[in-house]
Amino acid sequence: MKRAAVLGSPIAHSLSPTLHNAGYAARGLAEWTYGRREVTASELGDVVAALDEEWRGLSLTMPLKEAAFEVATTVSDVATRAGAINTLTRRDDGGWDATNTDVAGIVEALRPHLRGPSQLPRATVVGAGATARSALLALKALGCADIIVRARRPEAAEEVTHWARETLGIETTAAGPISGLGPGEQLVVSTVPPAASLLVATALSATGRPGELDAPVLLDVVYADWPTPLAREAARLGWTVVSGLDMLVHQAAAQFELFTGVPAPVEAMMDAGRAALA
Repeated sequence: MKRAAVLGSPIAHSLSPTLHNAGYAARGLAEWTYGRREVTASELGDVVAALDEEWRGLSLTMPLKEAAFEVATTVSDVATRAGAINTLTRRDDGGWDATNTDVAGIVEALRPHLRGPSQLPRATVVGAGATARSALLALKALGCADIIVRARRPEAAEEVTHWARETLGIETTAAGPISGLGPGEQLVVSTVPPAASLLVATALSATGRPGELDAPVLLDVVYADWPTPLAREAARLGWTVVSGLDMLVHQAAAQFELFTGVPAPVEAMMDAGRAALA
C-alpha cells in the first residue's frame, strides 16, 4: 500500500481526496490511496515524524504552508521564493522534499485564457496571504511586469509588495484597499476567502462593463459554493471567469506526478472535481 493525504485545519471540506483518488483509478494505481487528516501547525512536526514508509506524499493547506519549512529535508526554489510549501514528497532516505505546486496551478489555470504578455499591461492580486504570494510568482512566470496588490488591510498589501521587491525582484504597487479596484483592469486574481468575495464583487462592479476590445480575466481561487458572488458579478460584466477548481486540479496534478512518478490524468481529475461540486 502507498498512502498520501491532505493535511490542514479545517480539512473536512477539502476536494483533494476526490481528485487524487480519481487520478489513481484512471491510471490503474490500485495500490495507492489518498485521504485527509485534521492537523494544526503545532502538530505538524509530530504527525509527519510518526508516518511510516507507506506514506509517499502529503498535500498541505492552511495553516501548514509556512510551518512545513520546519519538517522539510529539502525545499525547492519556488517554495522558498513563495515563502509557502503545499507539497511534501517522501525521499528514499525517509526525509521529505518540499515544493509549491500552487504557482504551477495558477499558471496552468490562467494560460488558456491569455493571449500572451501583450494582454497583461497590468494585473491585480487581491489578498496578502500565502496564495497571493504564489499568484505573484505565477504572474511573473506568465510575463506580467506591472502588478498591483490590494488587500482588506492596506498595510498587509504593503508587506506583500515589499516582499515581492526584495525576494522576487518584481516592482509591485500596493494600491490600497479592495474598494479601490478601478476601471481598465485586465487581469484580477482574487485570493481572498469566500467571506470577502462580496466585497471584491462590489468593487469590481464599480469598474463597469469592459469595452468591446477588452478581454479581462478573473481567477477566483475559491472553488466551493460556486459561483461565488465575485464570479457571478464578473460574468455579468462580461469578464472571462476562471474557477478555483481549475487551479486546484492543476496543482493536484503536479502533486500526483511527484508522488507517483506517473503522468496525471488531468481531465479525469477535473471531471471528478466538477461532479463532486455539482
